[in-house]
Amino acid sequence: MQKAEAGDTITIPVPNHRVLRIGTLMSIVRQSGLPRSLFDRAGAS
Repeated sequence: MQKAEAGDTITIPVPNHRVLRIGTLMSIVRQSGLPRSLFDRAGAS
């Protein structure tokens, strides 16, 4: 996964697994710099 931000590109490895461990998912969210609420079920609409 790549995210372009202010002239920089952040690359985050995302495993191609059907199920991700919670630690792996939290690491992806943390590295993305996006708010956790975007990934919470409660935040889904």
